[in-house]
Amino acid sequence: MSEIIYQEALLRLAASADGAGRLAAPDATARRDNPLCGDEVTLELQLRGGRVQALAHRVRGCLLCRASAAALARGAAGRSAAELGEVHARLAAMLRTGGPPPEGPFAELSAFLPVREVASRQECVLLPFEALEDALRQAGG
Repeated sequence: MSEIIYQEALLRLAASADGAGRLAAPDATARRDNPLCGDEVTLELQLRGGRVQALAHRVRGCLLCRASAAALARGAAGRSAAELGEVHARLAAMLRTGGPPPEGPFAELSAFLPVREVASRQECVLLPFEALEDALRQAGG
């Protein structure tokens, strides 16, 4: 299984750790965990004018969860809650029902295509996006 899902692109994404850390003054903080595998994500946001200005995350989890959080951090700046909700929906559809991968600044999420073959690992990829939605709701975004 690991040869199928741990492709070089995912290894690079996780190693980049884009967005890892904390924000000095977040507008919202959300924490999500996956009790089945032990992944934990804490996500902080700063919003301006209804758009993400900055995003930081702390992930204690598997490579898939860390890579997903890094991809989210790379593409989130300047996006609205609606835009990010659409990315989350497309990513979930790509993993669960074979939908097309997200495009534009989130095109690199196509690196997670092999995970559609391993249903038990799909939640690892979606967890940072679920934490993001919680943070956006908290911030009223």
